[in-house]
Amino acid sequence: MPQPAPRGLKPPAPFRISKRLKPGRYPLLKVFPGLDRVPPFRKYPASAVTRRKLVENTDVHILNRAGEWMYVAPHELPPDADKRWRPIVTPDDCIVVGGPHLRKSPAITIYLDILHEFLHIFQRHAGRELWDDKYDYVDRPTELEAYRFGVEEARRLSAPDSYLREYLRVMWVSERHHRRLLRNLGVSLRDPSATPSHRRSVKKSRKRPT
Repeated sequence: MPQPAPRGLKPPAPFRISKRLKPGRYPLLKVFPGLDRVPPFRKYPASAVTRRKLVENTDVHILNRAGEWMYVAPHELPPDADKRWRPIVTPDDCIVVGGPHLRKSPAITIYLDILHEFLHIFQRHAGRELWDDKYDYVDRPTELEAYRFGVEEARRLSAPDSYLREYLRVMWVSERHHRRLLRNLGVSLRDPSATPSHRRSVKKSRKRPT
């Protein structure tokens, strides 16, 4: 399971999560009401008209499958995709979320995830490749941009780097690459007061295909 959120760290009030929806496909704002009224929404790289069009035309597919977190459904299976990954593939804009993740993960984690994934929708509409295999995951421009978007909002909400370090763990990224991702995003590798015995603590990772 994802790292528990610090007490008091939660999404801004307009944002809600519809945790009781059954598996299936729904409009984005039915699953995440208020997403279009939080401060970061106005920062998505598009005009107000385009932002409104994308938020209205993007769906969320709730998939009741173990080990699913959240990702943008590819238009076609990426050629270098892990053979164990069985994504939803669709020609339109759809964000896939695991039912257990939606119901059980901390609200702040879900909030940062959907901010990240919805930015990928804007990137794809701008003609950018989300699964560019010329880059390692922790160096891929589209991923760094989406992670920075979430980190900026998390810090606006007073999230500590200790939470961000664990939020930014993904299961296929090694400890070395995780540290590189933290450096790329300007997140501290450890708390200033941490003792050596605490510095190598490893938590369970979250899966994020993109």
